[in-house]
Amino acid sequence: MLRVAEHAERTDTGRQRRANEDAFLARAPLFAVADGMGGAQAGEVASRTAVETLAAGLPAGPGGVEERLAEVVRTANLRIHELSVADDERAGMGTTLTVAHVGPHELTIAHVGDSRAYRRRDGVLERLTTDHSLVEELVRQGRLSPEEAEEHPQRSIITRALGPEAHVVPDAHTLAGRDGDVLLLCSDGLTSMLPEARINELLGAAPDLRQAARDLVDAANAAGGRDNITVVLLRLEDLEGAGGDAPDEATRVGAAALRVEDVQRAMAQAPPPEPAPEPEAPAAARAPLPPRSADPPPRRRRRIPAGAIVALVVTLMVLASLFIASRAVYFVGVGDDGFVTLYRGVPWELPGNVDLYEEVYASGVSTAQLTPRQRITVTEHELRSREDADDLVRQLELGRLTQ
Repeated sequence: MLRVAEHAERTDTGRQRRANEDAFLARAPLFAVADGMGGAQAGEVASRTAVETLAAGLPAGPGGVEERLAEVVRTANLRIHELSVADDERAGMGTTLTVAHVGPHELTIAHVGDSRAYRRRDGVLERLTTDHSLVEELVRQGRLSPEEAEEHPQRSIITRALGPEAHVVPDAHTLAGRDGDVLLLCSDGLTSMLPEARINELLGAAPDLRQAARDLVDAANAAGGRDNITVVLLRLEDLEGAGGDAPDEATRVGAAALRVEDVQRAMAQAPPPEPAPEPEAPAAARAPLPPRSADPPPRRRRRIPAGAIVALVVTLMVLASLFIASRAVYFVGVGDDGFVTLYRGVPWELPGNVDLYEEVYASGVSTAQLTPRQRITVTEHELRSREDADDLVRQLELGRLTQ
């Protein structure tokens, strides 16, 4: 059985201040960091709403911890979004969120945005979350190196957050806990100032969690402190001495995890199944079939009017022309996940849900980061050449489109 010793530390630097509230929730078994965005009051409202939603804990009902934790995050997102669309002064507000649930033997994390979760085990610091940011997406696509991403001018642009859209997909996964594990939850105010090697060094040198949190905040401020800094530290302690060396087991959202030994034990105790008796065929099936007539009645042929044939041929010719034309043009739009996407074809849909376009490339730019004019440019679906469409997406990714 694991319990948690925790310490949390935060500071508002006042420099390049977005006036966000970096909120953390130190209430077992949920711990979280929320970094608000969208102006002084808006960012505070967004992060506070996320924390208040988490304070209610996991919802009751079926489903594993991952599924229920993800549902809490989605609920927080919807509440923030509803507040943003109801008040023009809060339009576009949002917050990042990284939340951890500590169970008896495992740790479950849900994450949206660029706040992060780390685990320090045996002197090694391991990042447990992936940033939902423009530069992280470009790194995954091989268009930027990790070194280039650290200095990229658009590194602060996030592609996923709570609030800007009505629906959000949080990342969620579960890890086995071990005695002595240290979990770090932090806002980007820490990681944008200190490299991971320095963070690991400070964690290893501090005599306790309280001092480690203070050292991390002080070091980030000394490095420039350009943003608000939130640090939450947890240490897992084994109360029973059981399960301390269990390997990590990753699970999918909503999937129930069973230990292999439990399944094997249940199979060994269960009696072998008895063979099922052969089902007796019903009497109707056993009765002989009546003889078929040697001369079936002739079928009447239906005649298709000549006008219908002509109409069909014309329709097929039009569809063929549209298909050929759709192979040569492109347009920029918004995908189902809210990201700017390059399509090949024309933005039309035929009866029967037949699309005359196909997705070519999904960028890392969320419509939540676009200006009103940029959104019009993306959603008007102007037909373009491949080169022109590629250039538009590239300008949006690099933040160079000023219109």
